[in-house]
Amino acid sequence: GVVPVGGAGRRRPGPSLRDNRAVTAMARLLLHPHIPNIQTSWVKLGTEGAAEMLRSGANDLGGTLMEETISRMAGSSYGSYKSVKDLIAVADAAGRPAKPRTTLYGPVPEERQRAASASDGHLPELLPVLD
Repeated sequence: GVVPVGGAGRRRPGPSLRDNRAVTAMARLLLHPHIPNIQTSWVKLGTEGAAEMLRSGANDLGGTLMEETISRMAGSSYGSYKSVKDLIAVADAAGRPAKPRTTLYGPVPEERQRAASASDGHLPELLPVLD
């Protein structure tokens, strides 16, 4: 018979956990030392899947998100927000130490860490602008 272009109707919804683990492990091996940080997505894989990727070669657990919509529109069902404490718990579940870092993987200033801890990763309430 004729197979539709792209295998329409025969494709599964996405990569399996085993597929993700293999790609993460190979990325760690093949990209080292040129790309030292391999990120996993708790939004796409859930907390258990992200913890498994941290055990498989990933060393970056993304960050807190505010009203994430792209992954949810693509079918993710793992939520749109994790607090700092939630992310630390994922790293703990993987047996990996959690270390805050900036977007460029630099150290996070102590005052920023204190503010994030005090608000559990939530943005502070906006104050009204007074004339």
